[in-house]
Amino acid sequence: MDTLIVVLPVNDTQKARIIEAAAGCRVIFEAPEKLTEAQLAQADMIFGNLPVQMLPLAKNLKWLQLNSAGADAYVKPGLLMEKTMLTNAVGAYGLTVSEHMLAMLMSINRHLPEFHAYQQKNEWHPFGLMRSIEGSTILTIGLGNIGGDFARKVKALGAYTIGIRKNYQDCPEYVDEMHPLAALDDLLPRADVVAIATPLTAETKGLFDRKRLDLMKDDAVLINIGRGPIVDTDALVEILKKGKFSGVALDVTDPEPLPADHPLWQMERVMITPHVAGHFYLPETKNRIVGVFCQNMRKYLQGEKLINQVAH
Repeated sequence: MDTLIVVLPVNDTQKARIIEAAAGCRVIFEAPEKLTEAQLAQADMIFGNLPVQMLPLAKNLKWLQLNSAGADAYVKPGLLMEKTMLTNAVGAYGLTVSEHMLAMLMSINRHLPEFHAYQQKNEWHPFGLMRSIEGSTILTIGLGNIGGDFARKVKALGAYTIGIRKNYQDCPEYVDEMHPLAALDDLLPRADVVAIATPLTAETKGLFDRKRLDLMKDDAVLINIGRGPIVDTDALVEILKKGKFSGVALDVTDPEPLPADHPLWQMERVMITPHVAGHFYLPETKNRIVGVFCQNMRKYLQGEKLINQVAH
């Protein structure tokens, strides 16, 4: 009998779904800090982001299903055994992260952070020209579940949408143009909004360096909900000091957490949220994560290929 350890905190309804999907398996629900070495040694499958330092104790692990879409912490050479399958939760986060991106963009376009600052000073102070999503050109880097949901939403609001994706020939109806990453430099000068929704990989680390930030329009909006190291933070600070960009929205930073004395905190036109676009702050997200796992669990038991496999 295979042993499944679930380290993701779940409610009773979600537990029942997991147990049903894992019929015939021994299922253990336990917080990582309470797991024993003996339990980890018996684990054939783990559902949830087990701390990486604990992975060597899972000596018989066949499959690790992450509760995150990002898997960069788990693909370091030698961390997982070659036989261990690694899958992520891509497909679960599109709703919550795309809505966060949209909220940040609308807040910047309508100067809501500035109005809130005036409100705290009891000042009735009209502020600046506003911008609309309708008629704007929005470039999204990474047209997966998250980037695709964002592109679909802004397209419905009247934007002209451009996407960058590896499989760029597959262009959904809500994307006006699809391109490969190699076209990025040609596309940046056209975009009113640049939204980064791609994972952190060797190819995307430092993708937005000083050169590419310079290529963007002076009044563009930059959104990053991918990973902090995709954007060169020092170059971003330098370029903001010169007055470039109408707004920058960051849910991820480099370093992260952002130190209290970092200049980004106090810079005008910068909106920072503490990596909360995803996670489980929207309850539906965890239901979707459990759904991804249950689909994979049934495939695992039937000997079928798992979805969302990540190479390591």
